Amino acid sequence: MSIETRPLHPTIGAVMTGIDARRPQSAAEIAALEAGMDRHAVLVLPDQDITDAEQLAFTRNFGPLQEGANTTLTATTLRLGAAFADVSNLDKDNRRLERDDRRRMAALGNRLWHSDATFRVVPARYSFLSGRIVTTQGGNTEFADMRAAYDALDAATKAEIEPLICEHSLIYSRGQLGFTDFTDDERITMRPVRHRLVRTHPVTGRKSLLLSAHIGAIVGWPRPEAMAFVRDLMEHATRPEFVYVHRWTRHDLVIWDNRTTMHRVRRFDDLTIVRDMRRTTTMSEGPTAQQAAA
Repeated sequence: MSIETRPLHPTIGAVMTGIDARRPQSAAEIAALEAGMDRHAVLVLPDQDITDAEQLAFTRNFGPLQEGANTTLTATTLRLGAAFADVSNLDKDNRRLERDDRRRMAALGNRLWHSDATFRVVPARYSFLSGRIVTTQGGNTEFADMRAAYDALDAATKAEIEPLICEHSLIYSRGQLGFTDFTDDERITMRPVRHRLVRTHPVTGRKSLLLSAHIGAIVGWPRPEAMAFVRDLMEHATRPEFVYVHRWTRHDLVIWDNRTTMHRVRRFDDLTIVRDMRRTTTMSEGPTAQQAAA
């Protein structure tokens, strides 16, 4: 079967057919996927009824895994392997999480605009989200094109943000929702890391904004001024003309480039509806900024 790509939005997102993620990929298939990602930033691969092992094997074609993706809360018992981010609403016994479950409280942060793993020194490259059990009653995933958002800025703003460094932490994003129930060890592992506000794609050379709910400071700025400025940029970057809304079909495998996008999940009735989504992630090329001294 030949590989075909159909755009879903003027600047971001496309459906790619002719790829079977369950089997080993040829060099030509990997090249087609990477070229599709460089152009569209989000690819939807439909009808991918894959196992966890197959998803991991497919993910490894695109770089080293972001290990520990599921260890945001140290006290959480994992339902999936450590290489997976479990973004379902199920506990280790495959029962729906209770309303006040600590893992559910922290996972509500996925409803904020973010880029995966910017709270790590080496952030994410690609994320691969498999829709094992999906809902059509809410639960859409929205993707914002951070390249188009950067391009639409005026020249003065581009010059102002070019040198800026932001601090990212899960404590900042979860704190926006009032979640502060962190252990002392978690606060150590979640200490802020630094990233450039403007990044350049290593293949295309296009510039994009590196925004995320994980941002809690701009180095050298008073915090209130920094957060007001970040809010303005977030509002700009998530205007409808920059956003593709994905409505899930079972066995969709959606891939996105965290270097050029933000995303968020929309609310659904997770207390009565089961949603089983499993994410694997690869690491980007390296840090985007020099870190502060320990």
